[in-house]
Amino acid sequence: MRAVSAVVVALAAATVGFAPSAAADDVQSKQWYLGPMKAEQMWKVSTGKGIKIALIDSGVNANTPSLRGQVLTEEVPKSVAYHATDDYDGHGTTMAELMAGTGSGGGLQGLAPGAKIVPYRIELEGLKGGSEEKQKTPDDVDAIRAAADTDAQIISMSFGGDGPSSKQEAAIEYAASKGKLLIAAVGNEGRDEGKIGYPAAYPYVLGVAAVDSSGTVPEFSSYGNYVDLSAPGDGFPGWCDESFRSYCDDDQGTSAAAAIASASAALIWSAHPNWTVNQVTRSLIDTAGRTWAKDIPSKYAGYGMVRPRKVLEDRNYDAGAANVDPLAKDNGGDLLANSASPASSSPSPSPSTASQAPGKGSTGGTSAAGSAAESTNDSNTLWIALGTAAAAIVIGGVGVAVMRARRIG
Repeated sequence: MRAVSAVVVALAAATVGFAPSAAADDVQSKQWYLGPMKAEQMWKVSTGKGIKIALIDSGVNANTPSLRGQVLTEEVPKSVAYHATDDYDGHGTTMAELMAGTGSGGGLQGLAPGAKIVPYRIELEGLKGGSEEKQKTPDDVDAIRAAADTDAQIISMSFGGDGPSSKQEAAIEYAASKGKLLIAAVGNEGRDEGKIGYPAAYPYVLGVAAVDSSGTVPEFSSYGNYVDLSAPGDGFPGWCDESFRSYCDDDQGTSAAAAIASASAALIWSAHPNWTVNQVTRSLIDTAGRTWAKDIPSKYAGYGMVRPRKVLEDRNYDAGAANVDPLAKDNGGDLLANSASPASSSPSPSPSTASQAPGKGSTGGTSAAGSAAESTNDSNTLWIALGTAAAAIVIGGVGVAVMRARRIG
């Protein structure tokens, strides 16, 4: 885990060894989820065109073959634009490629190659240059607020840490009030206490857990009351240093899962540009792959595995009310209950976190789903359809607790 200032830590991908520079087929063949998610078929309907994703991370190298023409550097607000395209460890560039990479030149293939990335470089562990560099580098609070004032529809945050912070929470609420879809990695603390980091644990943020190629929720993926969705996040290549000489194999982390969930939202929003953030959120939740009741989220996989295909393949898909937060009960209320602006590109009703207990930042109470844990036929396997085939979601080493446990501490 990497620190942001003294408190916030990045959900860094753990990598194993360097992979040699490879042809596109070699790299992309390791992106195991593209086939099961039916990426090629989805791109016939939507590529994410017209959607801008504000990526708050370690910066984005806009000159990798896969990202040329995909990064809107000029749209970064001047107040937070310091070295936005100087990625000091490769993490942010990997997230950008997973979302919007074209796959050119042997690079990663993004799930939403028609979307564009607006990069925000913040201080994470690994930032070099001493105190002067840290002073000039924006913090996450300033980046979130700046992104909220732009026309980017999605804010993707693959960082997290202990909290809550009143300033960070206020920035999140501000961005939500602007109609942004806020998506964050839940963390890689599953082998320890399993606690979910902030900002994923705030109201109005969709927290995303990881799934691997066998359909397993890996042991590293954090779990608890604030997991809202799950997405691929283990076992494919990624950049792992600032030299950008080659990818590393076997990246793992909920960072990648958050990026792929963000790309999934971009595909949906591009196909339905007049939808509000509430409708995009509702569609992600309603179509997520799961075998349990949709109002009883798993503390490991949330409402299930993202499946944007299920929205794109149904021309008559009903996303529900434009100005009603589908998760208002879990958020402790609807941030903009009286707002009605369904035609704007980043409409005003706010996104929401599926698992926030009543009362923002509360350490007591239960989620809307309740606090008891239950198993499914004493099995440790859940089945979630990624494409037409079913893939098992196995809870790594901890059994299946479908209903969420009460949040402690």
